[in-house]
Amino acid sequence: MVASSKLPPFDPADPLGIDDLLEPEDLAIRDTVRSWAAERVEPFVAEWYERGELPVIRELARELGTIGALGMSLDGYGCAGASAVQYGLACLELEAADSGIRSLVSVQGSLAMYAIHRFGSEEQKRTWLPRMASGEVIGCFGLTEPDHGSDPAGMRTYAKRDGSDWVLSGRKMWITNGSVAGVAVVWAQTDAGVRGFVVPTDSPGFSAPEIKHKWSLRASVTSELVLDEVRLPEDAVLPEVVGLRGPLSCLSHARYGIVWGAMGAARTCFEAAVDYARTREQFGRPIGGFQLTQAKLADMAVELHKGILLAHHLGRRMDAGRLRPEQVSFGKLNNVREAIEICRTARTILGANGISLEYPVMRHATNLESVLTYEGTVEMHQLVLGKALTGLDAFR
Repeated sequence: MVASSKLPPFDPADPLGIDDLLEPEDLAIRDTVRSWAAERVEPFVAEWYERGELPVIRELARELGTIGALGMSLDGYGCAGASAVQYGLACLELEAADSGIRSLVSVQGSLAMYAIHRFGSEEQKRTWLPRMASGEVIGCFGLTEPDHGSDPAGMRTYAKRDGSDWVLSGRKMWITNGSVAGVAVVWAQTDAGVRGFVVPTDSPGFSAPEIKHKWSLRASVTSELVLDEVRLPEDAVLPEVVGLRGPLSCLSHARYGIVWGAMGAARTCFEAAVDYARTREQFGRPIGGFQLTQAKLADMAVELHKGILLAHHLGRRMDAGRLRPEQVSFGKLNNVREAIEICRTARTILGANGISLEYPVMRHATNLESVLTYEGTVEMHQLVLGKALTGLDAFR
């Protein structure tokens, strides 16, 4: 046993010493994203949230491109080629500022860019990826429909052949970045199965009305996609995939970022609760000195850092090419669920101040209600794991 005098000091910000698992380059990327978010998002996000808009989204996208955060785990075409762990650390820092900012990056890189990078033609990659990596072009990903969310096999959007062209008709719903996107990756039924299409958003018949009156992800652009006989050339289709394997593999990549990102939201709320408990006085002393408050903080810290450790483990598996979709479901199910509980507990420590936008807690808590649902509800991930554990399919 190592003598206590030789042990490093206990770090309340990193109680498990997880930073010891990170390389200097990992830490440098994390610190770059953290500094950017602290300067460009945190001072303004409460106002954006209250107004229900992200007015500087194009400017932020270009800045995120400059620091290499868009499509950062992809190789070539202007992408950073970062590791999965580095991408995860970036997601954590972005969502520590706001889930809407992490959603912007996730949809751009892990859905739209990833689909083109993995399944697109060389021409599609050269046309779109460099401009998307720089933030010049924002992308969106059209899978969810008004009547089909958890069951994408029931999608009604359809693409039919007309000579050498494709004609695309249908609607997509809850699409992040939709009304500001320059390109949309849209999934549709065809006579040969589900196919993906690269759709320039200035195509005749394409529109993306923004969804208003949200009480979650308010500092984020969310839209409907309307495709009214959008005519596309033959080379608009993603050539390397047919069937739901295409969009589902993209979702798995994006869910991985959520595993990290949810812990960022949780960390911000935990830190707010610790700071508040140290300074808020009741009955003649700081509330952090009471046993019940310390019990809450201890439980929050345990779940927060267990979640970060889980995310790190999944990242190392992804970097080794060994990460299974069921393991991503494991991470998403656990980390989002625990992040919500951390935020709710933080709210109780802050008391009435917990509902004020002067503090970040309620904003993160309401954002996480969307994160809990999108890219796989709790029930869907439970069934994914249930099937993996029993070998029995309970989806139908």
